[in-house]
Amino acid sequence: MKDSFKNSWAIYRRLLGYLLGYWKVLLLSMLSMAVAALTEPAVAKLLKPLIDGGFVNKDPQVIMWVPLAIIGIYLIRGLAGFINEYTASWLTGQLVQRLRQQMFAKLVNLPARYYDEHQSGRLMSRITNDVNQVTEAGFNVITVTVRDGLTALGMLGLMLTTDWQLTLICLVVMPAVTYCMRLVGQRLRGLARQNQQHMAQMTQVLAESIQCQRAIKVYGGQEREMARFDHTATSVRRNQVKQSAASAANTGVTQLMIACALAAILYFAGLRAQHGGLTAGDFMVFLTAMLGLFAPVKRISSVSQAMQRGLAAAESVFAFIDEPGEPDDGASALPATRGRLRFDAVSFAYPNVDSPALSGIDLEIQPGETVALVGSSGSGKTTLASLVPRFYEPSAGRLLLDGVPLADIPLRQLRGHIALVSQQVELFNDTVAANIAYGREDASREEIVEAARAANAMEFIEGLPDGLETVIGENGARLSGGQRQRLAIARALLKNAPLLILDEATSRWIPSRSGWCRRRWKT
Repeated sequence: MKDSFKNSWAIYRRLLGYLLGYWKVLLLSMLSMAVAALTEPAVAKLLKPLIDGGFVNKDPQVIMWVPLAIIGIYLIRGLAGFINEYTASWLTGQLVQRLRQQMFAKLVNLPARYYDEHQSGRLMSRITNDVNQVTEAGFNVITVTVRDGLTALGMLGLMLTTDWQLTLICLVVMPAVTYCMRLVGQRLRGLARQNQQHMAQMTQVLAESIQCQRAIKVYGGQEREMARFDHTATSVRRNQVKQSAASAANTGVTQLMIACALAAILYFAGLRAQHGGLTAGDFMVFLTAMLGLFAPVKRISSVSQAMQRGLAAAESVFAFIDEPGEPDDGASALPATRGRLRFDAVSFAYPNVDSPALSGIDLEIQPGETVALVGSSGSGKTTLASLVPRFYEPSAGRLLLDGVPLADIPLRQLRGHIALVSQQVELFNDTVAANIAYGREDASREEIVEAARAANAMEFIEGLPDGLETVIGENGARLSGGQRQRLAIARALLKNAPLLILDEATSRWIPSRSGWCRRRWKT
């Protein structure tokens, strides 16, 4: 339990670090929170002069100033509440945005092997669902703790100054409530972790069903996919029911203990009133303060549930942010290259696979030379191509570009010398022109058209509704397979890199038709 507490506190301190960057807004929010919280005991305090002075002693001055004071207090409370809500919303938005920015920055810099080992649905769920859950443990918890904590302290102080003996009876139940909160809180945190896993599985099923919808139709997989989705959706539902049950149990136990305290207090208050130790005004102030104490105490007890959900999500978010990125220790500058590529006894094996994908590859490609790797499917051609931009690191041997080991060249610089058209064509939900010019935002219209012509793509592009400005849909869904492939080739040609890698992408392209292409296609 001690280790769990240390871990929770470490996560929470890290979350607070994001908010401390906006300390001025945070301070304003805290001050407005404090003002709004302290107005509640102030209103309760006014009941004593109103009842004892106005109703018992019939004092006309009291009847005049107490209602005006209540109006003034609520004006202050409304203004403070507005400032608090606005600043809290602003801070929460900043927290979510910064976390998502950091997670996305990590996402695009993770090694290719990470994507091989993790489901895309889980990755998307982390950035969308988990970050939203983190706000529960972020400023939302601070808001409830500070605002309701100050309200509870104010009400408790008012009770003590009114009748300390009755107040002690209220305090008897507090240790038991705290103990129950801790037990249920641990259970809620475990359920929150399970819920994240189930949500990720459901997201994965959804993503696969959308991406593989043609295969599902052709192979009649609708029933199977519906069964998979029903299974994951049922797991989510059951987990949420368990969370609700644990939450309800926590709330129910807290309310029962408070009700027992209330019954005991009413009994002892009646006894004290019989002996003249408590006036009508005192009793109303005490009763109002005690009843006003229940709501903030209940919210504070419930905040542990939100905190446990948020901490479980924060654990997941920070674990992702702390993932090591691609190894990029290269320090050898290579601003220009001739394009001489050498494989020196290169071997590669995928994790948990007995036989290596590549073994002892020795190959040298000269500048301007065209080399075709021919082999059956699964013989390692794609793996070999993936080693050049360092998507993977060789298990043994090394690759050299112009005599410099690839591991010694900074990744951004190395990849700046490479253009790649992979087996799985990757396009963006943008215009044709934007896809061709991806990575070359400075490319002119003429260069884009020239690259498209070189890739034999202009013929179909001119037939599109908006030509180069036609939006092609997710991964080029509005284009045929051959059209998508030609756009990918045009993008690679426009980059004009010394190394051009075509991974089984030439079936719909005849480079000899273009003199411009022959001039640019070096290696």
